[in-house]
Amino acid sequence: MPEAALTEPSPRPVRIARGGWLDALRFIVGALIILYHFREAAPVPLGQLHPVFERGYLLTDFFIIDSGYVLARIYGDRLASGQASLRAYARQRLLRVIPAHLAVSLVLVLLVGGAALAGIAPSNPRWFDWSQLPAQVLLVQAYGVPGGQGWNAPTWTLSALIGCYLLLPWICRALWRWPPVAMVIGATLLVVAADIAASLWLGDPIYRLPMRYGILRALPLFLLGVAAAFYGSRVCVAPHRARAIGLAAAFALVGLQAFGAFSLVSLGLMTVIIWAAGAVPVRSPSRLIEHLALMSFSMFLTNEVSRIVWFGLLDALGQEAWSSGVRWVLWAIGLVGAFVAAAVFRYGFDRPVQTWLSPSRRGGATRMSAAATKQAMEWAAGPGVAAAGRPGQAAIDPPRA
Repeated sequence: MPEAALTEPSPRPVRIARGGWLDALRFIVGALIILYHFREAAPVPLGQLHPVFERGYLLTDFFIIDSGYVLARIYGDRLASGQASLRAYARQRLLRVIPAHLAVSLVLVLLVGGAALAGIAPSNPRWFDWSQLPAQVLLVQAYGVPGGQGWNAPTWTLSALIGCYLLLPWICRALWRWPPVAMVIGATLLVVAADIAASLWLGDPIYRLPMRYGILRALPLFLLGVAAAFYGSRVCVAPHRARAIGLAAAFALVGLQAFGAFSLVSLGLMTVIIWAAGAVPVRSPSRLIEHLALMSFSMFLTNEVSRIVWFGLLDALGQEAWSSGVRWVLWAIGLVGAFVAAAVFRYGFDRPVQTWLSPSRRGGATRMSAAATKQAMEWAAGPGVAAAGRPGQAAIDPPRA
């Protein structure tokens, strides 16, 4: 065998990077979540046009899987080997989520409370039941704690993901010695088993469990993302092959939706898409795509508030009496306004606060590299969706999406 062949290093999997397909996917799915939340406010509810508009739960599941994938790619090896500070990791994850969540919750409380003081009642008072607010503000609604319905209901996803974040160090320490293929098979079987158990004992499939069972829904899907990350960090697949696999999975996912949800198969295809996006090197990072992806967290947090304010105003002005054409235009304006509001929140509050809280600025010793800290600060806070009622209608059932 030639000497060069003996000394030539074996190919290594690429590292995930900003400005590529992973970022593009986060923004695209975040935008679809906003569309899902606005679907019932349209002059003709979008679900009447095609049932695919009622499958927002798949978008939430995408972000849960994606969060597991990204965090495991960034932290997995260091957490498994004990090289990362658990205190710094937990601090970073909590501070990434909690300040923005509390700020949006405060804005919504001030809007609803101010309207009540002015004698203006919401079109759906049950959606703003004050007894539901504490569990949501404290982010405990995904653990069986009563409350959390209404208000900014999609935050149940954050509640569940915080538990997944805090369990990740022990997950990595327990599983990082497994063969990559065995971990993927094990995670897949766990999702299937959890789905069967949830259907038998809780009356809903794993991918659509209501809010109070959020952690039971999120953890198996999060582990699926972790398994995809472990496989992606250990098994090198040629970029052109990974790209072809990812595109094939994307076409299959879209094609399936024309015939039905096929939810478990869709979860698998979404996992393949996420893995493939991380296996393709980012040769020309796009700053625009990076910024759009970084805005996805703000899109998730603020879109319900934007919907409530905009369509509440239109209801108060009597939009039911207006022509369909006018209402479609105003619906589109509200949809675009949700993106504008997210950008304002991102650059006016969230980004400055995260910069101020960053360990490098405050001089904190973290035992994590500066590159990893920068990479992790905003990668993995993922959006979710909730059952949103048509303005003026009740949406009081436990959110399932």
